[in-house]
Order: sequence, then C-alpha cells, then structure tokens
Amino acid sequence: MEKYLDIFVQAYQNYGRYLWQEITFQTRPLWHNYFWMLVLVSGFFLALEWIRPWRKAQPKFRQDFWLDFFYLFFNFFLFSLLIYQASSEVVVNLFNDGIKSLTGFDLQASNPMRKWPIWAILLTGFVVRDFIQWWVHRLLHASAWLWEFHKVHHSVQQMGFAAHMRYHWMENVVYRTLEYVPLALLGIGLHDFFLIHIFTLAWGHYNHANFHVHGRITGGIVFGGALLFVGVSSGYAWWLTVILTLGGAGVGAWLIGPYMKRIFNSPDLHIWHHAYELPADRQRGVNFAITLAIWDYLWKTDYLPHDGRDIKLGFPGVEEYPHDFVGQNLHGIVPEKEE
Repeated sequence: MEKYLDIFVQAYQNYGRYLWQEITFQTRPLWHNYFWMLVLVSGFFLALEWIRPWRKAQPKFRQDFWLDFFYLFFNFFLFSLLIYQASSEVVVNLFNDGIKSLTGFDLQASNPMRKWPIWAILLTGFVVRDFIQWWVHRLLHASAWLWEFHKVHHSVQQMGFAAHMRYHWMENVVYRTLEYVPLALLGIGLHDFFLIHIFTLAWGHYNHANFHVHGRITGGIVFGGALLFVGVSSGYAWWLTVILTLGGAGVGAWLIGPYMKRIFNSPDLHIWHHAYELPADRQRGVNFAITLAIWDYLWKTDYLPHDGRDIKLGFPGVEEYPHDFVGQNLHGIVPEKEE
C-alpha cells in the first residue's frame, strides 16, 4: 500500500511541475509544450470560424462561448492535475502488478512494441485509443445513468470548436480509465499519450467548429503531416523527408481526399450527432465517431441524410437544463428536486 501511496503523491508532484513548466515556457523543445499548443490550436480554429463561418448567422462569440472556453482548460489540464494523473498511475501499476503476481508475466516489460519505431507506436496507440473511445461513446448513450453525465456535452445549442471540451468531469473518469490503462500496458507512455492527444484535440476542435472544408484539403494535411513525422522521427535526410511529405500530401488530397469523410470524422457528420431530433429508430444516437469515422460505417451507426448546417441542436428538455458550470457538473451526482 505504501508503494501505491508513493506513486500517487509522486504523480501529483510530477504533473504539477510539468504543467507549471509548460505555462512558463520551460519545456524544450517548444513544440512539446502542450499548454501553449492547446492555446495555439484553439486560436487557429477560432480564426477559421471568424474568417469562413459555416453557419453565417451565428455570432462570433456564440452562445456559451466563455463557458466552453473554461471547460477547454479545465478538462484538458486542471482535471488531470487534480484527479486523473495520480489515480491512473496507481491503477496501471495495480493492474500490471496483479497480472505479474498471478502469472509471473510482466505485461509492460515484455511488450514487443517497445522495440518499434516511434511512428508505429503512435499509430497503433491512436487506432487502439480511438476504437476504445468509440465504444465508450456508445456506452455513454446506451446507459441511462451515463447519459445523464453526457447530457452536458449535448447541451450545446450553438456549435463551435470549444464545444468539443464541454463535458462532465465524470466522462474524464470513464474515458481515461478505459483508454489509458490498455495504452499504458501496451507501452504508450504519458509523453506519447499526449502526442496522440494533441492530434485528436485538433481533430475534435475541427469536428465541432463552425467551419468545414473539402476532404481533399484534410486528406492532404493529414497524410502529408503523417509522412513528415515519419521522416523526422526516423532521422531521414531532409530531402527525403520533403519528398515523403509532398508525396503524402498529394496522395492524401487526390486519391484519399474523396473518401476522407468516410475515414475521418468531420463537422458534416458530427453535427448530426448533436441533432435535437434523432431518427425514430436511432434514439440512442448516431455518428459516435471521435476521430475515425470508419467505426460508424462498419457498425452501421452512420447517419447523414442531408446538409445539417442549420439543424436544431441539443436534446428534448435542454431548455430547462442547467446553463452554468457548477449546475452542469452536479447533474447526475446531486438528486434533482421534485417539484
């Protein structure tokens, strides 16, 4: 027990120190600074929403913008500092030690992925994490108890990039526990986890943004960027890295671009996930994709009847739902008063 208490305390101290170093620009190299990366990515999508809005009648500072802005930092950093980081370290060590004591097999030490190149580890971690998240997302809709927490995210009535991070703190517990433990046991460390998290953060911002583009553009960016990372992380010569990047961008734009919205989630698809009125035969939700849309097409939960730019958002009863941070985060925890 003393061992796990030490892990718990050490995790708090390490993460607190890590966060302070990021805020004060002590992280090197600078692009590893995820606090300011969050600010940069958020500023980028805010600018896109203002320059080329999809829903032109929506105000620049839409309804509940500042509430979602607070959620942005609370769920990305503060919750990790207060609860998640310490508890997850303890859970991972307890799980691994339990398997080791019962079977003599050390899951982490024996993991063959430790010998893989970094790009292969990150790709595997990304796909595994996204698949887990997709099923967790379906669970949040299927379970009446968990749906009460998930209502916070669906209480958005005007969509924008910051709505991505409006969700109940209990979702952090559910998602992070179910996704981080298997990733940690696969050998995906906290540093790698946040590299994956930055990519999915940017894509989540895009899914919720008041902005959308053709699949050729997103295809070129994603596949060009992926091969740029492969070239840099593998130590290839600069000229080979440039060729790979340009080739990846070309293939992504022209060959994969037309199918991007079946491979990756997009504002066009995700807006229907937030629809106030769902199809009669799909009252538990549609388009559960987090980053990859392929899971919805494989399990037949996709739904795109037409351009949903101006559909009504929320859920029946959202008008009476709490509109403040405290009220939303007590929902599902504190019993509601009977009238």
